[in-house]
Amino acid sequence: MELPTKVFGRVGRFWRSNILRFGVYDKVVPLDTTPSRIVPDHIVRPYYVTGQTITVPHIPEVKDANQVSGMRKSCKLASDILAQVKQFIQPGVTTDEIDNVVHNLCIEAGAYPSPLHYHGFPKSVCTSVNNVAVHGIPDLRELQDGDIINVDITVYFKGYHGDCSKTYCVGNVDDRGLQLIAITEECLDIAIKSCGPNVPFTEIGANIYQHAKRNGFTVLPAFLGHGIGKYFHGPPDIYHTENDYPGVMKPGMTFTIEPVLSHGSEHTVILEDGWTVVTEDGSRAAQVEHTILVTENGVEILTRCSGMKYRLTLLSTPNFLEAILAFSSR
Repeated sequence: MELPTKVFGRVGRFWRSNILRFGVYDKVVPLDTTPSRIVPDHIVRPYYVTGQTITVPHIPEVKDANQVSGMRKSCKLASDILAQVKQFIQPGVTTDEIDNVVHNLCIEAGAYPSPLHYHGFPKSVCTSVNNVAVHGIPDLRELQDGDIINVDITVYFKGYHGDCSKTYCVGNVDDRGLQLIAITEECLDIAIKSCGPNVPFTEIGANIYQHAKRNGFTVLPAFLGHGIGKYFHGPPDIYHTENDYPGVMKPGMTFTIEPVLSHGSEHTVILEDGWTVVTEDGSRAAQVEHTILVTENGVEILTRCSGMKYRLTLLSTPNFLEAILAFSSR
């Protein structure tokens, strides 16, 4: 009787420390992937691909009407592509196939997929599954029923970057995973509602941190939002936890808010590929992101989906995997 008692004791400890706390899911490790995808010559490249020098502002940029118009166009495209990708999030689909879909949607729209070759990143989108917190490189792992996946899309369109992300469910996700996603989305919503003219940047992180903590979740502090425009990343730095970052919001500023929450500790590890960041304790992470514009009266979500669709005939194809392959071959 002694051996079963010890075994049951270990099982009980494992349940309390892992299953009950973190939920049921598959821990992800990076697999092999395919080469970087080709961008046709007619697509305008951003400065970090062409080698051109641009001036990234040292302080948060207040954009004029023309710049805001450019941001609206790029952000609209990014959000429409992100919404379109949702239909491809299915068990059995690889994240590399998702990369192929995103890449082709960007090219067909006349845009450059901003992550591609940014400081050496090899793919056109970031796909972060389960315990991968951010910057997951699309690979040949098939999505499993019960996974959660963050798809982070940025496009460079007509001279401006538009950036957004969302965490999607793959098939049937357990309650702990669903709650993680829901609270992360609530954190973003609360943060956006706190923004407006003359509001300190610190309000964003304080509101996110407090809502996450009240619900028993951890904000991963290593990951920040950022200013965005003709440049991919610039000031202000947007912290998602309590902070003392200086300055206040002004009409015409555009920046991302992109909190990452987990069930576990705040500690993360960068893997050998130099990009993939996983939670140190193996807990799942969820992220959601919008690019916003501060206005005279409050804030505008530039990456709110307009509902525009691409390739409607493709998305109505009965065989889902055949549809992906057909789209990828275009």
